Amino acid sequence: MASQTEVEYNAIISTCTDIFEKKNKDYGTAWRILRLPSITDQIYIKALRIRSIQIKGTQKIQEDIEGEFIGMINYSIMALIQLRLGDSEEMEIPIDQLMPMYNKEAQETYELLKNKNHDYGEAWRDMRVSSITDIILMKLLRVKQIEDNHGKTLISEGIDANYKDIINYSVFALILLNQSNKTT
Repeated sequence: MASQTEVEYNAIISTCTDIFEKKNKDYGTAWRILRLPSITDQIYIKALRIRSIQIKGTQKIQEDIEGEFIGMINYSIMALIQLRLGDSEEMEIPIDQLMPMYNKEAQETYELLKNKNHDYGEAWRDMRVSSITDIILMKLLRVKQIEDNHGKTLISEGIDANYKDIINYSVFALILLNQSNKTT
């Protein structure tokens, strides 16, 4: 029997996958032109927008923050795919090849979540969404620093681990937002 977290995680990733597939039909894999720092900056902009809305309590563009968290998940998976493909010149990836790559990254990230949940006892369920946003921003600043250091670290996790954490924290935020929407 699936745990509550597994059910919630799979529902969110299913939504993200659906959006990713539909956007792929609209745009193809145009994102393949982006260098990794450009993808990082795209995620960073989304996280900054969420934080700005959280601080101000209002927004002028009526795109909800849930959509921004979904965007961060999908861009992080794109970044992980880019990392695996390296400097490949292959720009257009057929959907039948792309979706297994997407699903592999989502599954590996879920395995990380399960391991961390075991050790931390799902402490994220007691966090505020605003704190999760701040942690995502911190992770992005770490990624930017690692990128500026040409991928070299002395003791820290690599870029891929930070992207996976961003995915999982974004999933956590969406779960918490969904729960608060159900109680209001």
